[in-house]
Amino acid sequence: GVAIDFMVWSVVLGIIGARIYHVVTHFGDYFGPGKDLWKVFAIWEGGIAIFGALLGGAIGVLIASRLTGVRFWSFADALVPGLLLAQAFGRLGNWFNHELFGGPTTLPWGLEIASSNPAFPVGLPEGTLFHPTFLYELLWNLLGIVVLLAIERRLKPRWGTFLGMYFIWYGIGRAVVESIRVDPSLIILGLRTNVFTALVAIVAGIVLILVQRRRHPGIETSVYLPGRRNPVQSIEEERGGGRLAFRRQSRHPCGVGSVASSTSRSEHAPRKDRRDLGSGCVELRPHAGPHQSGGERRENEPLARHPQCARGGVPQHSPR
Repeated sequence: GVAIDFMVWSVVLGIIGARIYHVVTHFGDYFGPGKDLWKVFAIWEGGIAIFGALLGGAIGVLIASRLTGVRFWSFADALVPGLLLAQAFGRLGNWFNHELFGGPTTLPWGLEIASSNPAFPVGLPEGTLFHPTFLYELLWNLLGIVVLLAIERRLKPRWGTFLGMYFIWYGIGRAVVESIRVDPSLIILGLRTNVFTALVAIVAGIVLILVQRRRHPGIETSVYLPGRRNPVQSIEEERGGGRLAFRRQSRHPCGVGSVASSTSRSEHAPRKDRRDLGSGCVELRPHAGPHQSGGERRENEPLARHPQCARGGVPQHSPR
């Protein structure tokens, strides 16, 4: 179905994008004298990045959108709560691996990192507590679900504006959290790579909201691209049209189009109330109704008549 198409394309390309982003931003870990080039593909050893996953996943959603006819922006808006939830749970992996933590702290929720950990800062004594930056981001993402869903319920942002709000929300939180991390990072314009990318995400979110509101001031009446529609509805309409065409083409043996509802009643009428008129027609006599006393029947009054059969009656057999 449509959901599977989007899931396959976005997940596969999201993983590829996450790995490429990590390798590019940690270039020295994979390229240079004495480095094993095949380590680039050793994703099971760790090394993926959420911003790369977003970029790769966006390409996958765009491809699936063209294949299924669902608007890219419509599907992207619908993904926002799920993205934040997935990112929140993904940060639990940093806790289990004791990685991507922040600087030293004396706060009671500080995280103790073993001095044998390769990421343990040189020169600090054993037992030092560090900021659990992944916990901060996890809580920020969960809060974002609540806040953004409240905004969605009130303002009904569509046409990609809800995605723009996600960019702004996540970018703000990530820029702050990333600023207190101590793991090595590529520097761009004096900023850690992910801080720089988070600021770009904030700007992109603002631009996306402004542009889409100007281009699409009205409500979104359909999630499908122009000329495309729900394939399930198309199948149902085709089936309905086929049944109608079949009924119109069906003919009674005497050359008259059959009437399914009358035929059905003739087939189920008691034998004593039916009289064979030949040519596949029968004459029906009605049962006694509430207005008829003693169960009397008006013997000469037919329940229905075949409009062009000389002897009256209704078709005896429904079209098959």
